[in-house]
Amino acid sequence: MIMYDLARKLFPICRSITGDGVRETLDILKSEYKGDMKIYEVPSGTEVFDWTVPKEWNIKDAYIETSSGDRILDFKENNLHVVGYSLPMDKILTLDELKEIIYTQPDQPDVIPYVTSYYKERSGFCMSEIQKCSLKEDQYHCVIDSELKDGSLTYGEIILPGETEQEILLSTYICHPSMANNEVSGPVVTIELAKWLLAIKRRYTYRIIFIPETIGSITYLSRNLETMKKNTVAGFVLSCVGDDRTYSYIESKYADTLTDKLIKNVLSFHYPEYKRYSFLQRGSDERQYNAPGVDLPVCAVCRSKYGEYPEYHTSADDLSLISEEGLQGMLSFMKKCINALEYNYFYKVLCLCEPQLGKRGLYPTISQKGAADATRKMTNFITYADGTNDFIDISNKIGVDTESLIDVVDKLLAGGVIERSCKKTKEGRIDG
Repeated sequence: MIMYDLARKLFPICRSITGDGVRETLDILKSEYKGDMKIYEVPSGTEVFDWTVPKEWNIKDAYIETSSGDRILDFKENNLHVVGYSLPMDKILTLDELKEIIYTQPDQPDVIPYVTSYYKERSGFCMSEIQKCSLKEDQYHCVIDSELKDGSLTYGEIILPGETEQEILLSTYICHPSMANNEVSGPVVTIELAKWLLAIKRRYTYRIIFIPETIGSITYLSRNLETMKKNTVAGFVLSCVGDDRTYSYIESKYADTLTDKLIKNVLSFHYPEYKRYSFLQRGSDERQYNAPGVDLPVCAVCRSKYGEYPEYHTSADDLSLISEEGLQGMLSFMKKCINALEYNYFYKVLCLCEPQLGKRGLYPTISQKGAADATRKMTNFITYADGTNDFIDISNKIGVDTESLIDVVDKLLAGGVIERSCKKTKEGRIDG
């Protein structure tokens, strides 16, 4: 299934931070993946750090009818019409009473806003400002067929073991209803990455999680923090990754992690018009992964950043906003990042002065003006392979993207020209 087809399949599902929509979404992703995805249920009322897992919410139907029986709002036509976590109701309301529980986006009068009330019980409807202004005096029959009860929070986890216990984290959301970029795109790209990772040789272990935003990451960290703090080398939150306007990322708290360095490197070579946002402009689960005491090396990656594009959290974030090209673009970017991480050792040349590449078949045997140009990447790599620079450092220093350097590294390793280590050289010596 191409990614856009999967997005189309997931788009209609009414998802929230708990409930059957989350389970249906995870079941589809699990069937798409074919590998081992574990599904976990955490009971309502469970204490997770300073938070409590909320009651489970499910909804079957909702509508507003005029006194003559005309249905002017229907949840089944657009699930954004109901405030997330709305309590059940079946009431006759006057126009003034109805307007008290209607939410609109006045600065975008033709869209339905996405509104939730997870932690304060209420009921409400959402519609366009244009529709609200068109309502007439009447007696309105307002129905929300929902249920809020003790249940559980559901999340999915894939652990792909590598040659080492050191881990790369990939985290995305399964809690938003029918909005395409935020957040059908994240799970779609992430499950495709999982399929690709399943099929390749892996140096690192990959921890891939599909969670409800905020309460999901807090819950997950409460159960896995010790292992994650010990093993996490780099991490990515994938959100709003399906449009084709730009690429962007949100820095970690101090912008000094391997993840920060890697993302800046890959974007600067392949998408130089990218947008960089400070951690002070955070808003996704990078908040939890960078929280004091958690301090994981995690950045958020997006195409257009959440909160920065006009369709965000409205009905305008529909399937027309994303494309197969946009999804494939983020998939390609993430593959570049992962490949660079897999090769990110410290490299050291094994002889003094320049190695003789010709006898290893790595250099032209005819000396002529311009002949050395073909091997410039290789000789420049060797120049900085002194054991103090990792793969990404060398890429930055010689101005060659990591993807182009992978073949160079493979040839130099096979020719016995360099060795690699997980640590910097100390006093001219490689430490294993």
